[in-house]
Amino acid sequence: MSATVSERLNARASLRAGRDVGASHFDRLEPLLARISKPIQYVGGEVNSVVKDWEDASVRWALMYPDAYEVGAPNQGVQILYEVLNGREDVLAERTYAVWPDLEELMREHGVPQFTVDGHRAVGDFDVLGLSFATELGYTNMLNALDLAGIPVHAADRVGDEPLVIAGGHAAFNPEPIADFLDAAVLGDGEEAVLLITGIIAEWKRQGRPGGREELLLRLARTGSIYVPHFYDVQYLPDGRIQRVAPNRSDVPWRVSKHTLMDLDEWSYPKAPLVPLAETVHERMSVEIFRGCTRGCRFCQAGMITRPVRERSITGVAEIVEGGLKATGFEEVGLLSLSSADHSEIADIARNLADRYEDSQTSLSLPSTRVDAFNVDLANELSRNGRRSGLTFAPEGGSERMRRVINKQVTEEDLIRTVTTAYAAGWRHVKLYFMCGLPTETDDDVLQIASMAKEVIKAGREASGRRDIKCTVSIGGFVPKPHTPFQWASQLDHESTDARLAKLKDAIRSDREYGKAIGLRYHDGKPGIVEGLLSRGDRRVGRVIEHAWRAGARFDGWSEHFSFDRWMECAQSALTDEGVDVDWFTTRQRDRTEVLPWEHLDSGLDSDWLWDDWQDALEEIAVDDCRWTPCFDCGVCDQMDTHIQVGPTGVTELPMPGIGVPSCAAPLATTKHSEAMQSEATRSTTTQDAPKTNGG
Repeated sequence: MSATVSERLNARASLRAGRDVGASHFDRLEPLLARISKPIQYVGGEVNSVVKDWEDASVRWALMYPDAYEVGAPNQGVQILYEVLNGREDVLAERTYAVWPDLEELMREHGVPQFTVDGHRAVGDFDVLGLSFATELGYTNMLNALDLAGIPVHAADRVGDEPLVIAGGHAAFNPEPIADFLDAAVLGDGEEAVLLITGIIAEWKRQGRPGGREELLLRLARTGSIYVPHFYDVQYLPDGRIQRVAPNRSDVPWRVSKHTLMDLDEWSYPKAPLVPLAETVHERMSVEIFRGCTRGCRFCQAGMITRPVRERSITGVAEIVEGGLKATGFEEVGLLSLSSADHSEIADIARNLADRYEDSQTSLSLPSTRVDAFNVDLANELSRNGRRSGLTFAPEGGSERMRRVINKQVTEEDLIRTVTTAYAAGWRHVKLYFMCGLPTETDDDVLQIASMAKEVIKAGREASGRRDIKCTVSIGGFVPKPHTPFQWASQLDHESTDARLAKLKDAIRSDREYGKAIGLRYHDGKPGIVEGLLSRGDRRVGRVIEHAWRAGARFDGWSEHFSFDRWMECAQSALTDEGVDVDWFTTRQRDRTEVLPWEHLDSGLDSDWLWDDWQDALEEIAVDDCRWTPCFDCGVCDQMDTHIQVGPTGVTELPMPGIGVPSCAAPLATTKHSEAMQSEATRSTTTQDAPKTNGG
């Protein structure tokens, strides 16, 4: 049962412990740090961190990546929003992360609230708690942070001056499972969105907060680009399907649109990346070289929801790299995007950056490589300073049939030719990434992964004349995601996933000639079922999330904390009166007429186009990249009033540092299907690629 208003206010008052709003709680936190593991992650004070005077700000944001500091601190999306907001004199932004269970226990015992690592201020004191969800497995960490902050878990219970709880990130494209806990959600790029929200809050506060919290939420909803679940009702059919999602007021829109940032050169972030004090998952300076992807991989939510492609110019990339290295001292620069080798000027970018930093300790990296875009010349540019790590390729599907289904247009011949080139050029280790449980997949499709890995080792030995050739196969479980052609697909149950992986393991281990040279890494199918429940769930799944959190669920993305049995038990109890269960949300295939929980949230993708692409998948028909072919009418450019932005910029040579690096980038070509783009496409298909990652 929810606490009364007076009980909640008393709880928040006790957490503030008589301190002024916005005061530091570090003196209460510090004695606890000697009693926990990794205390350094909570002390703040990183290079380029910001602590502003509380009273000078009119709007105050607490930004949260809902995972441990070591995962959240290097997240580029949060770092960009941190800089964008703090770039305004009248705005204050600080960061908070999920606290590890050892500190959580002590915080509850000693009444220390959820705090920011910058000023160690209570999260409950801020105007906004903004959460960036890269994965749905962070939902329980959000609830835990709200509770530690003294903020009511349910949005309906926030009736005072509690922060607005606003979600963003890829997982926010279906916020319905956490709708009861959110005040609002933002779809798409965050840079302009956070400034829009900030302006609305600032104006409302200047006017004396008219209409209270309800009026503020209404102003946000009326923009048409900020989703406020409170103003939308869900009706269900007797069989458990959704009948409709409709606004409960006449002055809010039926559909909410995503934000799309155009001209990345005007948003040259991060300018001064944070340098974490503790060890983190990425120890590098990252620059996003373009946003969006039109390769059309049908499983890839990131590629679908970030359309259209928007490239950063070669001079824009160089400017961020130069400024970031000076501000941080990092020795590695990661050139990031969903498909980095598809940048129309990637060869010139890599060559120029390699020239600039050849005599330094600075290395360049692309975190992953497209099989059909690998180029030894580019790879050699990236490793010119002598650092040569393994190469990672992502065929995704084990058989050519599966790769047609998922629209990953890579043949086994492409892969063997690519790895032969890499091994002949001196590389000794190749990593291959695949998925298990894809639509229409059979045991034989998965077993062909073993055959492919053996051919890779064989080709490597022949090309290099050496026996120390290695290949690591990593397998991830497929989870159907909203706003993709596979949003209607059934998910493979975890027992079948595990059975296929066991057969694959046996096939690799039983080969005496090549088996020992092949490493196999995979997770069992159980976490994928929980992720599937959360990714395609509706508001009824919110009860499952709350039950799981109250039963102890935390850090569900960490194997040592994840409990499948706990989630299933909580799902059974939470859904017992709903007529639906976990299988209904996961392993059930949807039909065309079903109203999906996220259909009122507009990613720009036309539903008919998605359905047609799903039918093409079932018929094993591949579709080309629309950057270099006529438009396939996915809907994004027309519905979002956007357009593809790619080069050429006309810049091929950059001045060396100290000679005069341009402070602004050359304009981008913005035509969809020009002859220049076609020629650049031909060149880019001989280069390299990065994995599915997106900043901002």
